[in-house]
Amino acid sequence: QKKSKKSSETLTFKRPEGMHREVYALLYSDKKDAPPLLPSDTTQGYRTVKAKLGSKKVRPWKWMPFTNPARKDGAMFYHWRRAAEEGKDYPFARFNKTVQVPVYSEQEYQMYLHDDAWTKAETDHLFDLARRFDLRFVVIHDRYDHQQFKKRSVEDLKERYYHICAKLTNIRAAPGTDLKIPVFDAGHERRRKEQLERLYNRTPEQVAEEEYLIQELRKIETRKKEREKRTQDLQKLITAADTTTEQRRAERKAPKKKLPQKKETEKPAVPETAGIKFPDFKSAGVTLRSQRMKLPSSVGQKKIKALEQMLMELGVDLNPMPTEEIVQMFNELRSDLVLLYELKQAFANCEYELQMLRHRYEALAKAGSIGPLSVEGTHPDGQAGLSIEEGKGDAKDQIIDVVGAPLTPNSVRRKV
Repeated sequence: QKKSKKSSETLTFKRPEGMHREVYALLYSDKKDAPPLLPSDTTQGYRTVKAKLGSKKVRPWKWMPFTNPARKDGAMFYHWRRAAEEGKDYPFARFNKTVQVPVYSEQEYQMYLHDDAWTKAETDHLFDLARRFDLRFVVIHDRYDHQQFKKRSVEDLKERYYHICAKLTNIRAAPGTDLKIPVFDAGHERRRKEQLERLYNRTPEQVAEEEYLIQELRKIETRKKEREKRTQDLQKLITAADTTTEQRRAERKAPKKKLPQKKETEKPAVPETAGIKFPDFKSAGVTLRSQRMKLPSSVGQKKIKALEQMLMELGVDLNPMPTEEIVQMFNELRSDLVLLYELKQAFANCEYELQMLRHRYEALAKAGSIGPLSVEGTHPDGQAGLSIEEGKGDAKDQIIDVVGAPLTPNSVRRKV
C-alpha cells in the first residue's frame, strides 16, 4: 500500500499533442531541469546533460602576427592564437602543395629538346606559365602570349610539355630503374573533344531519333535471346524424342532376363523439360500402384487438359486397372503424349514466326526496298534455305522486327 501511494504521488508530465519530441526536450529534461545555457554533451541519447565546467584556468589567447609561406612577398598578417603556440609555423602551410615542373639547361635543350616547330624562348615561356599556374593548361592557354609567339591550342601546349618531361625522365634516370614516363596523345584528345562538341550540338530531333534507335536495339536483343532460348528448348525436345524411341527399340529387342542392372544407369539422360518425369518410390513400406500413376506437380493444368483430351481421342481409359505392366505402359504413353504436345507447340511457334516473316518480306518487296526471294537449296536436316537480296533502300525505313504472340497448337488446328 505504501508503494502504491508513492507511485500515485509522483506527477507525470506528458508531451502535449502536436508537439514534436525535440521541441519538448528543449523545454524540460527527464529530471524537469531547466534547459542548459551552453551546448552540452549528448552522448546519452535525447537526455540533455548540463555542461561540465571545470575549475581550471582558461588557456590564454594572444593577438599575434604570422606569415603565410605560400606568399613570397613577405606580407604580415595578425590573428588570435593560443599563447602556447607562439613562434610555431602557420598550421595551414602544410596544404600548400606545388607541382614540380622540371628545369632544363641550355646544353640539354640543344642536345635533346630541340624542335623546329618550337623556339627556345617559346618553350621557356610555356614552362614559366606551367610553374605559375600549376599545370592548369586552360589558364595557361588563356595567359599565353599569342601576339609574340605562334597561336597554339591547349593540346599543342600539353603535347610539348609532356614530350619534354618524358625526354628529361629518360635522360636523367639511372640504368635499371622502372620509369613512369608521362604520355599524352594529342590526336586522341582532339578527336575526343570533336566528338564531344558534336554530341553537344545535336538537335532535339537527333536526340529523339537516337533514343528511339536505342529502344529498338534493346527490343531486338530481347527477341534474339527469346529465339535462342526457343531453339534450345526445341533441340532438347527433338533429342528427347530420339533418345526415348531408341530406348524403346532397345528394350523391345533385348530379352528381359539377360538385361544387367548396370545398363539402367548408363542410359542417356532425357532432359527434364521433355515428357513427364515420374517420381521413384524407393522408401520402405507399402505403396499402391495407383500412386505411381499420379501426375507430378511439375505438369501444368494446360498440359493435363491436353493430355486428357488426347487420351479420350485415342480411346484410352483415364483410370485403368493398376497392374504392374499397365502402370508402366500407361506412364510411358502419357510421357510420349506430353512430348508430342510440346513438339506440336514448338512447331506452331515456328510456323507463326515463318508466317510473320513472310508477311514482312511481302511488305518490303512491295515497298521496293529488297529484291526477289530465291530458293538456293535445302539443308541437310530437310529445311529449305532462303536467301534475300537486299536493295539499295534506306535501312532506317525497313521494318526492324515483328512483335506478336505465337499460336497454340489448338488454335492452329481450329484454323485448319
